Amino acid sequence: MSKITVVNSSAHFNTLLSSNSYLIVDFHADWCGPCKAIAPVFEQLATAEAKPGRVAFCKVDVDAQQDIAQKHSVSAMPTFLIFKSGTVVDTVRGANPPALTAAVRKAAADAAKGPGKTAAVFQSKGYTLGGAGAPSRPVAQSWGQSLGSFGGPGVVDMLVRFVALYLTSLASLDGYKAAEESPFNVRNRR
Repeated sequence: MSKITVVNSSAHFNTLLSSNSYLIVDFHADWCGPCKAIAPVFEQLATAEAKPGRVAFCKVDVDAQQDIAQKHSVSAMPTFLIFKSGTVVDTVRGANPPALTAAVRKAAADAAKGPGKTAAVFQSKGYTLGGAGAPSRPVAQSWGQSLGSFGGPGVVDMLVRFVALYLTSLASLDGYKAAEESPFNVRNRR
């Protein structure tokens, strides 16, 4: 028995949306070759991942249910929309079995955690560019100190150094070494 519901009206679709945590929708057309090619993959995913009230699968024929397709801006077939609590959280356009499988499994894993729980995303403390030992400072502070007001001496100095280092490295056989040893290098300020 198929775990995929065929949507027959907007009211039916809205009922499915409101009665499931996740709703995976296959927007297809009977005349669409790629839709027919990926249909067995969608069927296998529905059989493996459908959980009553948590994860449901349905098919919407874009020719028969044009209002639903237009409401969700479906312009290519097949298009798979994954709804979480009535809101689109993922979209897969085209007959792309790996992308569809990944999106469905991600939704099923999140649904398995139960209501009120979310996926553990971005729970690390994060890192600062430059490594742990590099002190951080606000961008405005570093740029403000070196540039002064726009057009001030900091900007002119920076532009002169840039052009001089560029020309020095361009005219040299070993551009990196020439730029490192150049008197225009900020590390070589005296």
